[in-house]
Amino acid sequence: ALGLALHYSDICPVVKRIWTPSWTIFSGGVCFLFLAAFSWVIDVKGFKKWAFPLVVVGMNSIAAYCIAHFMEGFLDSSLQIHLGRNFFQFAGGGLEPFFRGGVILLCYWLVLLWMYRRKLFLKI
Repeated sequence: ALGLALHYSDICPVVKRIWTPSWTIFSGGVCFLFLAAFSWVIDVKGFKKWAFPLVVVGMNSIAAYCIAHFMEGFLDSSLQIHLGRNFFQFAGGGLEPFFRGGVILLCYWLVLLWMYRRKLFLKI
């Protein structure tokens, strides 16, 4: 709320690209809302089975971060080579980044699932 108040009062506009204070406060608030919602649904209400994909990522979050930064270019070019350059345009050019990102995210998650099942966890 504080981030949006700063934005609408014209004190400091929300600009994600340059990480203005209002954007930082706003995005932090959204993250806390998600954290509260997940804590309530999973811990208080006890709905845990649907959260398994999040557990896989959370148990190896350092690996997820490294995989996302080191393998993105390789994975994107591999998908273009094996599926074709225009494969993700089946629903229109505007949705291509959405579907490409979804497939790349699925590939990352499958690597993390493989690590999870073999109990390979990166720790500091």
